[in-house]
Amino acid sequence: MKIIYGPKGSGKTKAIIASANETLKTVKGEIVYITDCNKNSIEIDREIRFLDVSKFSISSKDGLMGFLKGVVAANGDIEYVYLDGIARIAGEELKVLNDVFSSIETLEKDFGVKFVLTVSSKKEDLPDFVVKYL
Repeated sequence: MKIIYGPKGSGKTKAIIASANETLKTVKGEIVYITDCNKNSIEIDREIRFLDVSKFSISSKDGLMGFLKGVVAANGDIEYVYLDGIARIAGEELKVLNDVFSSIETLEKDFGVKFVLTVSSKKEDLPDFVVKYL
């Protein structure tokens, strides 16, 4: 798992989009990019599956995990999942998402999918369960 962090407005979305587009050049499997708006959809290479979760009414961390498990289960060829704004999409503060990060780590191990996430936080404010992925 890779974490892209920084305060709001620090360029996390641009960084995760650049990472997804760059990964496309060398990846053998599929890439999925998940966010909660479509304003940056034109910056994502069209070969990357773009999912705007605002259309799926995700409103909790359990809803987010169910969605992520469904995405992974639906396509065994997914190699990377890029998730822009994990706390925002889960509708929770980052500090209460320990179980979500643990579940994502399990998805990585069990299905060979790599996750790249953005979190809005200064480095010194990141919870320990996030810091271990830096």
